[in-house]
Amino acid sequence: MANSVGRSDHAIAPAARLCPPYGTRLSANRVGQKAGAEVGIGTCPPAAALVKSAGFTRIGTTHPRLHDMNRFVPDLSSVPETMLLALHNRAGEANRPDGVLTDPDSVRIYEAIDYDFALRFGTSEGSLAVRAVEIDRILRQWLVNHPDGFVVSLGEGLETQVRRVDNGRMRWLSVDLPEAIQLRECFIPPTDRFHHLAASALDRSWMDAVEVSSGVFIVAQGLFMYLEPKTVRRLFVDIAERFSGAEIAFDVVPRWFSLLTLLGLQRTPNYRLPPMPWGINCDEIEATLRRWHPLVGTVELLRYRMPRGVFHDLDPILQLNPLFRNAVPNLVHVRLHRT
Repeated sequence: MANSVGRSDHAIAPAARLCPPYGTRLSANRVGQKAGAEVGIGTCPPAAALVKSAGFTRIGTTHPRLHDMNRFVPDLSSVPETMLLALHNRAGEANRPDGVLTDPDSVRIYEAIDYDFALRFGTSEGSLAVRAVEIDRILRQWLVNHPDGFVVSLGEGLETQVRRVDNGRMRWLSVDLPEAIQLRECFIPPTDRFHHLAASALDRSWMDAVEVSSGVFIVAQGLFMYLEPKTVRRLFVDIAERFSGAEIAFDVVPRWFSLLTLLGLQRTPNYRLPPMPWGINCDEIEATLRRWHPLVGTVELLRYRMPRGVFHDLDPILQLNPLFRNAVPNLVHVRLHRT
């Protein structure tokens, strides 16, 4: 795998290396540099040099292990493990002939990971794939008017959205915890336009790596619900203060679902969902955001539902009931006023 200079931004790392080539990876203690500065992170030795007699080499305590020269065993738990749940959902939908999501990269990554997704997470029902499709649509619309814009994806995990919506000009910053970035870089190396930052989304240093001149769009899918309500508010306020005129897309879960996860919600006998402290009903969202900050402009709620099945078929009827309508997961698209 050559370095990213002179290569297409769409080059995806084969699963026979444990780390990416030279690229634009930003470290939390270096984000004060000019945004887009090249930070060399070294080339990887061939996988054969890393695979020992035991069959794998572990780098650090959270780095994925390599099995059979081709497949990775992730070492994730709690909230970081949800990136595998989301991957299971997207790849399962992309593999269907009637799937709503076209995402060959998620399928490729899914097949390169040695993990019993079905045993752990159960059936892939496709709801998170529908969420991804809707955010793709919003981003493509935004890029029409901001072709050189800067997208920040907080808590991105193994999401391949950057490749699905790339227009050849935009810039992208993926921010996630170190163990998540390590796994991501096994498959999606950073480039001169696609940057990685191994840091918590709550570490405001990522804001210093954002170039605002051509517009900013911040995506936080599958993130805010895992934070305490006061933490969500502080992060939203800081984003609004720092990036006036930006747009934000995030998803929410209703209060009843948040409560169930706090009590201990088993998705399957082998997997308990992490606690989701921040739950909010649909009829509360706009008023809450406007209380948080005066720069909140338009607030658009975008429902996403199962792509098929009983709940899909019953949805039009259930929407007639306001109690149901306001107590389902939703996407939120916010436009901030300029100062």
